Amino acid sequence: MTCPEKNASPNALPADEPQQKAEALMSKQISRTLLQDVALEAGVSTASVSRVLNRAPHVSERLRRRVEAAIDQLGYVPDGTARALASRRIGAIGALVPTLDNPIFSAMIDSLEQRLKRHDCRLLIATYRYDLDDELQALRTLVQQGVDGVVLIGHDHRPAVKTLLERRHLPFLTSWHAKDDPKWPCIGFDNTAPARHLAHHLLMLGHHRLAVITAPTDGNDRARARLEGFRQAIAAAGRDLPPEYTVTVNYGIAEGAQAFETLMGLEEPPTAILCGNDTLAFGVLLAAQRAGVSIPEELSVTGFDDLPQARFMSPPLTTIAVPANEIGRQVADTLIASIGGNTPPHRRLLDAPLVLRQSTGPVPPAS
Repeated sequence: MTCPEKNASPNALPADEPQQKAEALMSKQISRTLLQDVALEAGVSTASVSRVLNRAPHVSERLRRRVEAAIDQLGYVPDGTARALASRRIGAIGALVPTLDNPIFSAMIDSLEQRLKRHDCRLLIATYRYDLDDELQALRTLVQQGVDGVVLIGHDHRPAVKTLLERRHLPFLTSWHAKDDPKWPCIGFDNTAPARHLAHHLLMLGHHRLAVITAPTDGNDRARARLEGFRQAIAAAGRDLPPEYTVTVNYGIAEGAQAFETLMGLEEPPTAILCGNDTLAFGVLLAAQRAGVSIPEELSVTGFDDLPQARFMSPPLTTIAVPANEIGRQVADTLIASIGGNTPPHRRLLDAPLVLRQSTGPVPPAS
């Protein structure tokens, strides 16, 4: 199955001038009707709606909020390309990802794009830096461009995202999570259970003073699920995770190094650190080497992703193997099938196994 060709509908006639005029007229009628719907919902004139959409000067905050609320409620998107709106086919999929700075998302996007090429489909990418309002705005832009389907990361989204997708009848898939919700079809993996496995592994090695370095959990259900998994395993062992042993930073090597310094500065430093992803763990390993802390003899460290660099760190990193490439391939195939009219299972979970390497070891004898 191939992605629909740009501006081609299944019953398209030769693109003669009368047809082009008819399509243009149809798009204008659709756009004008929807604009009137927004005006009616907001209780303002169509001119006022247009001023808000065009970011005209001297628009009051009250008017802007009323119009934006109506837009979210109705799932309205301005008509950016009339022909694309009329045919709803441009031969492209839109992907919304929090960031491409995180190598694990880059791996998934690369796999997704290569697979879509087999279906003669292009990929349009937008990032939103974990800001759900920015994600909604980016989705509006992709829909305005006429994408044939949408890929989302995680389960945390503004309600208006679902409204917009449904109003536009756009096939979509979420990924990277395991929530069983028929309204949000997903291809992903469980973040909580693997996190439990990591913490359990350290507990079985005799560690009792465990610490966690996590990303902010607001708008990031994956980070939230991993933190919950760490806590579940620690609680099941009859231990607790004091607040000072949890450090919240953005994902990054420098941030991991900074968190290491914070934790090792405690009166009783941890003997093991659970990191929310591999890049944080890389920062911990590098900072430990600089500080003369031996891994794993004095401190055990775990990651979450299994990036290619993980096996080449010194020592190689114990982590969770996230199936990023397989997610990309399956999302591409499933979304193309959905565009073709097939109804896929609402949830498909992939394995994310524990990968044991040399960054974890028994608790130091003096601890």
